[in-house]
Amino acid sequence: MDSQTLLMLVGFSLASYSIIANDSIQTLGTFLASNHKRPWWVLWLYAGTILCVVLLAGWYFNGGDPSYGRLDKIPIPPGGIEWYFVVPPIVILILTRFGVPVSTTFLILSVFVVSNNPEVIQKMVLKSILGYGVAFACAFILARFVLLAVERYFVKTHSDDEDKHPVWVVLQWLSTGFLWSQWLMQDLANIFAYTSRSLSFETMLGATVWIFLLLGLIFYLKGGRIQGIVTTKRNSGDIRSATIIDFQYGIILYVFKNMNHIPMSTTWVFLGLLAGRELALCLGLDGKIKKKTYANVGRDTLKLVLGLAISIALAYGLPAIEKLIRAPAEEPVTEQMLQSGEY
Repeated sequence: MDSQTLLMLVGFSLASYSIIANDSIQTLGTFLASNHKRPWWVLWLYAGTILCVVLLAGWYFNGGDPSYGRLDKIPIPPGGIEWYFVVPPIVILILTRFGVPVSTTFLILSVFVVSNNPEVIQKMVLKSILGYGVAFACAFILARFVLLAVERYFVKTHSDDEDKHPVWVVLQWLSTGFLWSQWLMQDLANIFAYTSRSLSFETMLGATVWIFLLLGLIFYLKGGRIQGIVTTKRNSGDIRSATIIDFQYGIILYVFKNMNHIPMSTTWVFLGLLAGRELALCLGLDGKIKKKTYANVGRDTLKLVLGLAISIALAYGLPAIEKLIRAPAEEPVTEQMLQSGEY
C-alpha cells in the first residue's frame, strides 16, 4: 500500500467516525431522546437500513459517486492527499469529546476547497448563514404563532410512556427516516471527500459496512456528549415535539439540497432551528426569555463561530505549514552555496 492510499484510507476512516459522532446526533438526537426506552440495536437497525439504502442508491445513480454531487466543485487536489488533510477529522474528534457541535462541513471540506477552489468557501459560508436564518425564523414563527397551543398541551400531557401515543410513534419514526436521508445526502460529501469520485462496487460495499458499524457504536453509546445539545432543549424528549422538530429540519434540508450542489453546514441549520424554537417557547409559555435561555442559545452560537474560525485557520494554516516544511528541501543549491561550503 503506497502512502497516498494509506492517507486516503486513514482520512476516510477518521472522517467517518468523527462526522457520525458529531453531526449525525444533531439529526438523530431527538429520535434517541424520545425512544430512550427502546433497545439501542432496534434504533440502530432502522437508521442503519436507511443509511445503506441512501449510500448505495447515491453510488448507483451518480456514476459511482455517493456524495450526491456535493463534491462536483471539490476534486481531489492534483498533488493528492497530504498529511494535513487528516488533521481536521482529528480536531473534530477532540471537539466532540468536549461536546462542541462544530460544523464538520467547514472543518473537513475547507482544506480541500482552499487547495482547489477557494471561492467555494465563501459560497459555503453564505449558504450556511442563510440556512441558520431560515431555520431560526421558521422555527420561531411556528412555535410562537402556530404551534404554541399544541406545545403547551404537550408540556401538560408529557409522558415517558410511548404507548400512550401510538400514532405519534409511527409519525416520529417516519419523520426521522425522512430527516436522516436528507442529512445523509448533504453530509456524505464530508466523508467521501477523501476517496475517489468514482468508487468500485467492492470499495463502496466496504465503506458502507464501515459506516454502518460506526453508527451502531454511536447508538450503543446513546449519542455521546453531543446528545446534550438536544436534551437541554425544552420538551425535546416528548415524542410529539420531536416529530415536529424532525419534520421541520428535514424539510429545510430538502429545500437547500435542491437549491444547488454547494455544500452547507447542517449544524448551522440544526442549531438555528433549536434556537428559534427555544426562544419562541420561552416567550409563549413563560412570557419572557430567561437569562438561562439566552446563555444556552448564546453558548451554542458561540460554538458555531468558534468552529468556523478553527476551520478557516486549519484551511489556510495547514498548507502554509506544509510549505514551510518543504521549503528547505526544495531550496535550489547555487554555485555560491557550493563554494561557501554549505553543501
